[in-house]
Amino acid sequence: MKHIFIINPEAGHSSALESIKGQLSELGVLHECDVYVTASALDATEFVRKKCANEPNETLRFYACGGDGTINEVAAGLVGNENGELAIYPCGSGNDYVKCIGGQERFMNIGRLMSAPSKPIDMMSVCGRYGINVCDFGFDAVVAQTMIDVKRKKLIGGKNAYRTGLVKAIFCGRRNRCRVIVDGEEISEPSNGKMLLCTVANGQYVGGEFKCAPLSANDDGLLEVCFVKPISLFKFLKLLPVYTVGGHLEDESFKDIITYRRAKKVEVHAYSEDFGVCIDGEMTKAGCFTIDVLPGAIKLVIPE
Repeated sequence: MKHIFIINPEAGHSSALESIKGQLSELGVLHECDVYVTASALDATEFVRKKCANEPNETLRFYACGGDGTINEVAAGLVGNENGELAIYPCGSGNDYVKCIGGQERFMNIGRLMSAPSKPIDMMSVCGRYGINVCDFGFDAVVAQTMIDVKRKKLIGGKNAYRTGLVKAIFCGRRNRCRVIVDGEEISEPSNGKMLLCTVANGQYVGGEFKCAPLSANDDGLLEVCFVKPISLFKFLKLLPVYTVGGHLEDESFKDIITYRRAKKVEVHAYSEDFGVCIDGEMTKAGCFTIDVLPGAIKLVIPE
């Protein structure tokens, strides 16, 4: 097995390069491992695909060293490549995906990662791309775009970026329009498609702390779909703490505003061709698109 560390120098508050090299030196394996520092967006995806294609008979363990965007890029490169595995060294700002599989600390010991087993997990196909955690649109997409805009700024960026995005979306992103069809059933209002937000999840968390899909499992072959109708600002602020801790599927206050489904396919028909769609924290634009689950698409390394 070959161990390949893919490092995003822009993730988190500082580059993890020296820290990772230090751990590899202490383990005495620095010269046995490959270290690749990404240079641009989607660089990691292309690197992984080429590496897997060039060494088809070798088991390659790729370590995504960064945040959810880095994990997404490495995972996307592994789809269709049986000889590759995803290991996660979560040193980004939010680290949402690992929260549903034991939390950040579980993955910060490189020695344990190198010896841990792997297992198949699901991925999502959406807008010609792949997702591993959450695809969301509506209110959440306004939040995500703002996060991207401010993440490098002091005070309002970094781990505060989601809260900054939240404030902006409260004023600019509470009225959205699209039709959402889940395994053939339309869950939006056919006459107007008005909504607050919709999340389609393979993981459980978004925005660094919000448990949007508390029942989700990354290996059950299903997507968790949560559609939320528009609500007043007062009700939004009242219900936000419940949503934050993942209580919205059980709390009676949400009964009339949430439609929840488990599904294999979600079709979205927006009222605009530049409708914002967020895939694992990264933004794209689309008019009509489909989200499909890809059962057991890649292998994920899970420390005991």
